[in-house]
Amino acid sequence: MTVAVRFENVSKAYMDHRFLGGGLKNAILNLPRMAKYKRPETYVLQDLSFEIRRGTTVAFVGRNGAGKSTLLGLIAGVLVPSTGRVSVYGKVSSLLELGAGFHPDLTGRENIELYGIVLGFRRAEILRRLDAIVDFAELREHIDTPVRFYSSGMLARLGFAVVSQLDPEILIVDEVLAVGDFSFQAKCYDVINRFRADGGTIVMVSHSASDVVRLCDEAHLIEDHRIVASGEPREVIRRYQPELVI
Repeated sequence: MTVAVRFENVSKAYMDHRFLGGGLKNAILNLPRMAKYKRPETYVLQDLSFEIRRGTTVAFVGRNGAGKSTLLGLIAGVLVPSTGRVSVYGKVSSLLELGAGFHPDLTGRENIELYGIVLGFRRAEILRRLDAIVDFAELREHIDTPVRFYSSGMLARLGFAVVSQLDPEILIVDEVLAVGDFSFQAKCYDVINRFRADGGTIVMVSHSASDVVRLCDEAHLIEDHRIVASGEPREVIRRYQPELVI
């Protein structure tokens, strides 16, 4: 089975900007101290190496702040590693924050085109699937309204509709199954299951143990910014949350 995602000794660090806490004036007065902040000091992820096989569904679990969303951002290409190499083989669509790429002054229809282009799809392809996207989102009556007037649930439905109808090869999901009402969540699960059945690759972050066990072929536990356990989802969840009965 071919590889969809490969991490080779990947670390991600951010610069410590505490010297800017007092504003521009404080930064100017402390210019001599700025030199020691030139190198990244806060590591979010350290020395990660793994492969995700094409056609599998893989989850990353761990407590808040462990680096899970940063890892998804590296796969999506919105972040670059500080050290190491990230290789992704295939067209990626990300459900990292539904509606985050929408412009509030544009209509739903205009934002579908914009969001699709940001995700890397051709405009002709987006227009060809526009009706299917609108129908999936159940927003036909509001599609020509600026999205500043949309509720958070409407934005979530529109964002998921765009991604789910454009046939990515690798789907990145960050807690998206936890948003929306019951019917929207049911649609999410249906899309995920169809995508899996068609041989798509899914990389997800979820705090729902039942979702990880039910949907995933493999899981990785991140603690202290490193992968500390990998394997069958049920066993990894037991390592992560031994008090759960699953």
